[in-house]
Amino acid sequence: MNVLFVELEMERNWSVASIGPAFLSSYVRPHGHACDIVHIPFDMSINDAVSIICSKKMDVLGLSLTTRQWQRAVRLLKQLRATKQIPTIVGGLHPTFSPEETLSAEGIDYVCLGEGEESFLAFLNQMQQNGSVSIDEVENIWVQGGKRPKVRPPVPDLDTIPFMDRALLNERYGVVNMTTQRGCPFPCTYCAARMYNEMYGSAKYGRRRSLQNVLDELHHIKNTGLLSYVIFLDDTFTINHRWIRKFLTQYKEQLSIPFGIHARAETINQRMLVQLAESGCKHITFGVESGSQRLRYEVMHRKVSNQRLIDAFQWTKDLGMLETANYIIGFPTETREDIEETIALHHEIDPDDFGYFVFYPYPGTPMYQYCIKNDLLPKNHLSLEANHRKSILLHDTLTDQDIEEYYQKFTQIRTESYMKKFGGHFSQEGKETVEKNHQKTAQTG
Repeated sequence: MNVLFVELEMERNWSVASIGPAFLSSYVRPHGHACDIVHIPFDMSINDAVSIICSKKMDVLGLSLTTRQWQRAVRLLKQLRATKQIPTIVGGLHPTFSPEETLSAEGIDYVCLGEGEESFLAFLNQMQQNGSVSIDEVENIWVQGGKRPKVRPPVPDLDTIPFMDRALLNERYGVVNMTTQRGCPFPCTYCAARMYNEMYGSAKYGRRRSLQNVLDELHHIKNTGLLSYVIFLDDTFTINHRWIRKFLTQYKEQLSIPFGIHARAETINQRMLVQLAESGCKHITFGVESGSQRLRYEVMHRKVSNQRLIDAFQWTKDLGMLETANYIIGFPTETREDIEETIALHHEIDPDDFGYFVFYPYPGTPMYQYCIKNDLLPKNHLSLEANHRKSILLHDTLTDQDIEEYYQKFTQIRTESYMKKFGGHFSQEGKETVEKNHQKTAQTG
């Protein structure tokens, strides 16, 4: 079977690592299935996207979708179906946690729930044999018009999954994307990563690859191409300190390639940061989310103090690593005073860079259920674009004007930060693009 994956770029043409299709491709290729991908730039018209897709050889079309990509996918697949009849399967965060809505969209025939390697291979084998997949034939695959399928347990040993098919990753200049684990143990109410654990119930979803397996992949990349920088995509790289210490020791001895990670302030200490810096870590992204401890503790379920956040950023600075902070505004129950606390904390930690986003309740998350229960979402919310510049909520503690005001205030703070760092070298064009270029699009939603 010839599989064509479609990656819908959002915000920037180089910002999304297509790790879902890359894992699926590497898993099904040894069984005789061919995979290709087309990247649709964020500014490409639907007509042009359909033309490009139709020019490709394919027996099956596949998309891995977040909620932010969903509405664009709806428009694309509707027009594509009117032009060409091609079996279409979608997976990823949004289809997994909003499958009924997904299957009701024109141009979608199948949804893959959760982890997809084994189920996708079974799906393609059935398609090759029968031309379609019927109800109850393949675990995890929900057929349009059918009932919810059984969900097979996750692959117990991540080392048995082949290395990602990097031909599908759109990597450039030797900057490569890596994952060492699947699953997240933290109960953040706004993030869908934790919900995979809930979906699989007693089956263990949180797993980490062996040290040697990760190192072997990095050596393979280095031996077959350019390796200049590694981005570890794990939601929280710094969990399981024993694994981290052993890995960093081997990484420093064998590779010592510069790298960046995502971490939580409560999962690092000075000892670990020293080893990270000595092993080549150049950049850490921390989720701060809010400067209001009330909001973090009671609403977000982020049990970390302001002082720990301040310390984590200072320790990182002292070791010469760059730090990025991410903030979210517009949460349920949030007030102007809460946002002012976020701005105050930002100035205290003074990160090298930061991202700022307006809260959006992703399907499947506790915050989504909270918003539904408390009538904070408009009736047509599922048909509205998911973006991080304007709020979709029917707030009772903030107005749309409040959120717009503070979004612009963060934009101004970021512009002033760039001016301070780059002075006259920061062009007018650069000032105008600060707001749209800050978005980190590899989101969990």
